[in-house]
Amino acid sequence: MILRILSPLAMGLMLAAPAAADVTYSFSVDTSSISGTAGSLDFNFNPGPFTSQLALADIQNFSTDGTLVGSPVVTGDVSGTLPSTVTLDNGSALNDYFQAFTFGSSLNFDVRLYGPAVNSPDGVSTSGSAFAFSMFSDAAGTQPALTSDTTDGFAATLQVNLNGSTTPANFSSQTSLALSQTAVPEPGGLAVLAFVLAAFAASLRPGRK
Repeated sequence: MILRILSPLAMGLMLAAPAAADVTYSFSVDTSSISGTAGSLDFNFNPGPFTSQLALADIQNFSTDGTLVGSPVVTGDVSGTLPSTVTLDNGSALNDYFQAFTFGSSLNFDVRLYGPAVNSPDGVSTSGSAFAFSMFSDAAGTQPALTSDTTDGFAATLQVNLNGSTTPANFSSQTSLALSQTAVPEPGGLAVLAFVLAAFAASLRPGRK
């Protein structure tokens, strides 16, 4: 009897579980210490060395009192131009948006991660993907600025893991990185869950055969 009750309940809970939502991180950088420097910014979103499920990264809400200089240098699967939304996916080995930039006192933007690897992991991929943000004190992008990562020059990274979760890493004391949006249950999923729980409660009432 218990198995006959719990099995439909478990099936209902599986149906009610919503797909994961997009994930958004907010970046805020204090660039006052290098204000006026003719440098550059770099954004990339790349797959791991093995099989990576499709994922995308949107750079949104870009704002600064600095100055974007000239046209960006784009490599791989990248579309859009700052300060409007720029989208990078992990379809190529290297997906990069490089922009000459004269620093002001601050720099702010959001990074939205989404796509199958985030919203519905397939369970068979063997590599995640990683978004990375870098700043340089020269226009050629050879002298990392405001970071302790002297090897790659990353100020901050966002790793998309095989289970769809994300892991941030910050290498810059001038950079603030915060999760601003996570998955929430969808209204339809909550309605199904409420129905299943009500049916389960009814099945336990005295006199029910």
